[in-house]
Amino acid sequence: MFGGVKASALLTAHDVERISLPGKQVELVRGRLVVREPPGTWHGVIAARLTCLLGDFVHARGLGVVFAQDTGFKIASDPDTVRAPDVAFVAREREDRIPRRGYAVVAPDLLAEILSPDDRPGEVLAKVADWL
Repeated sequence: MFGGVKASALLTAHDVERISLPGKQVELVRGRLVVREPPGTWHGVIAARLTCLLGDFVHARGLGVVFAQDTGFKIASDPDTVRAPDVAFVAREREDRIPRRGYAVVAPDLLAEILSPDDRPGEVLAKVADWL
């Protein structure tokens, strides 16, 4: 404690699975919940187009699995980080690491983050660093 200021407890990926904030998007970054407004309509158009194109390509060749916008992946532990890209792909060789419930403890082989005009450069760079 610093002068009566108490640090809040860190959340886990398991905690986040149980959180429901209607109309909001959540990610977990080093144990801290990040809550955002849903993206704009044009963002959704671009994400849908990219998901369809990538999905068709991957499915036709049996390459693996494509994930839609806001699918969470647990990419770090202690403290946990769960990030949700706009589009993601996991190769067939690693499909067995995708659980039926909860977050996959795997980083996608390919992902896309669609930038919005209001995205702050520092936040974008932090996401890139987390994925790498």
